[in-house]
Amino acid sequence: MKKIAVPLLCEDEECLPTYGSLLAAGADLRANIVQEVTIQPGEFRLIPTGIRIALPEGFEAQVRPRSGLALKQGITVLNTPGTIDADYRGEIGVIVMNHGKAPFIVLPKMRIAQLVVAPVVQADFILQESLTTSARGEGGFGHTGTR
Repeated sequence: MKKIAVPLLCEDEECLPTYGSLLAAGADLRANIVQEVTIQPGEFRLIPTGIRIALPEGFEAQVRPRSGLALKQGITVLNTPGTIDADYRGEIGVIVMNHGKAPFIVLPKMRIAQLVVAPVVQADFILQESLTTSARGEGGFGHTGTR
């Protein structure tokens, strides 16, 4: 698997992003908190990670939910995927949302999300009078049915 160097600052080395397996696409992000944080059903909270990164030009990082937390407890990342631009140097925070039926407790150093680094291309938007036609046309939002 191809790797790129991503310089980072980390407030606590126990919160360094880590990959759970050899071919994992997302590195686990951990809660950089001292005390437990309780998120009630229907609530969301910004959880700090203590991580700051310097992505190379032409890349972004995406903050995504962990599938196990989503399936077992209804926990997700509210702005999925959260985009971190190559020129952002602030701390990465995770907006954790509780869609479950019970309070969710975020523990110190808990794996709360994953970070995927991906290449990105910027568009050169060109104003036109009309667009080319396509077979789909303007159909959207389920116009092809459910089967």
